[in-house]
Amino acid sequence: MFVRSFVAAAVVISLCAASAAQAAANPKDVAKAERAFAADGKAMGIKQSFLKHMADDAIVFAPDPVNAKQHYSAQPGENEPQLVWWPTVAAISRSGDLGFTMGPYEINGKRGGHYFTVWKRQADGGWKWVFDGGAPNDASASPADGDLRTYPIGTPTVSWNAGESLKAGSYNADGAIVDIEGLEKDLAQAAKQQDLISAYDLYLSHDAIVMGSASRPAMDEAAIEAELKTRPNRVNFKRIGGGVSRAGDLGWSYGDADWIKAGEKKRAHYVRVWQKRSSGWKIIFDELLEVRQPAPAG
Repeated sequence: MFVRSFVAAAVVISLCAASAAQAAANPKDVAKAERAFAADGKAMGIKQSFLKHMADDAIVFAPDPVNAKQHYSAQPGENEPQLVWWPTVAAISRSGDLGFTMGPYEINGKRGGHYFTVWKRQADGGWKWVFDGGAPNDASASPADGDLRTYPIGTPTVSWNAGESLKAGSYNADGAIVDIEGLEKDLAQAAKQQDLISAYDLYLSHDAIVMGSASRPAMDEAAIEAELKTRPNRVNFKRIGGGVSRAGDLGWSYGDADWIKAGEKKRAHYVRVWQKRSSGWKIIFDELLEVRQPAPAG
């Protein structure tokens, strides 16, 4: 009787721990970090707020990938426009250490597009962003602050103990890194050999967000197909870097893209978020930002 009771109690504890792990990973935590960042943006200005909230190894596209701290430290920080933004989309890993937000931004009171930020929890429990970027697109239909779309928690590659702190030992999510690198290579190969819509078809989740053109972010099947049609039919993708969560259920990648149009080479950079689900790894966010040549003076 005692053994049976002990086993039953152990099962209950295990289920509670699993439930606590998922409860602890709340996308609203990432949104909260974004709102704190945005509040400092109003109070401190662009340069100081961005420096305060970024990780030391954070990157931005300017227009090529560069270290964000070096980039913003070199800015004058004077006569800055008023930049206002808020999250309308958020996702977080099961281990609660990696997430992203997306939402509209306004420049001097006028909506200019949508930002996208990747967040990483630090050893002290706070959040710092590791990538910040976005697209100058149609933000007219984006909701006001407070209306938040969240993604469900993913399927871990490795077991996750809710009681383990971020400081506790090393956490092996190498399998997830290998998975994502392999998928990126497969997608890149397909994008070279077949039309882009077919190449993405195997990898995009049904609830993915795709953006990069002047149109509003695509959030349904028809809009995603239309967004992908604004891109070249065949693209050369090359992953540069990114990261994964400690539970191995969420990862992000960024890299180069190029193609030929009318005999001229075009360049861009992409950012993707991969989430592991019961059906396998899927892209839940994809952004392609073309590197455009500045207009000639005069």
